[in-house]
Amino acid sequence: MLENKIAIGIGALLFLGMLCIFTVDQKKKTIKFKLGQIERSDYEPGIHLKWPFINNIKKFDARIQTMESQPERFLTAEKKNVIVDSFVKWRIGDVNKFYTVVAGDTLQANLRLDQIIKDAFRGEFGKRNIKELVSTDRMRIRDILIKNSKPLAANLGMEIIDVRVKRIDLPEEVSSSVFRRMEAERERVAREFRSQGSEAAEKIRADADRQRVVTLANAYRDAEKLRGEGDAKSAEVYANSYGSDPEFFTFNRSLSAYKKTFAGQGGMMVLDPESDFFKYFKSQSAGK
Repeated sequence: MLENKIAIGIGALLFLGMLCIFTVDQKKKTIKFKLGQIERSDYEPGIHLKWPFINNIKKFDARIQTMESQPERFLTAEKKNVIVDSFVKWRIGDVNKFYTVVAGDTLQANLRLDQIIKDAFRGEFGKRNIKELVSTDRMRIRDILIKNSKPLAANLGMEIIDVRVKRIDLPEEVSSSVFRRMEAERERVAREFRSQGSEAAEKIRADADRQRVVTLANAYRDAEKLRGEGDAKSAEVYANSYGSDPEFFTFNRSLSAYKKTFAGQGGMMVLDPESDFFKYFKSQSAGK
């Protein structure tokens, strides 16, 4: 009987000891309540003590959470609708506020945070037109959204880590008109490029024609100069030849004339037999 009582006593002490301790995981934020009132929440990971039946413990996920928002329509500065798909990364910052404001309910926290983020989107998108939203650096919009929504999220005990825009789409009724304007703009730019290309081609063609004319003129000038020099040299050679033996030069010129004159057949030439043309036909010395 004594052994049973000792075993029961030891078991009771162990059970009571287990009721007096609790563990804190590094992935959790923990609040210790005393008779329903928050007593402490700044616990480090490890083993801690509590009073059984007086203290109770609640644990909340301290890891980064992702809130996926449903695509939402926002008006731009042009009063055009855009459909924005986004998500938010957040975690519990002040666990006391988180429990007090949203009762530690992640679903309720996401609903409250979603409204804050949409209001921030609405304010920023209303300042920009569609072109700016598409072409502007999204990191700048992200920084503004985080800056504007962080204080409001802190009132819920939440810390915003990141806000990202996944996609910005145009409604079906707006897309066609925007695409037509973009197409018209691209066509205008293409026409401008073609016009500039045609202008450049005309300049190149005109320059090539000018260079061609100049080259031909220079070539003709050089050819005429060479021809003149050749004729002068030829005349000089003829003159020197004639001066050295005038009689032979005259005889050679006459032979050439005879050759050209009597080259054809059936021709007729009427000349005075005493003309100089037949000088060497009559000359005995020429025959010799």
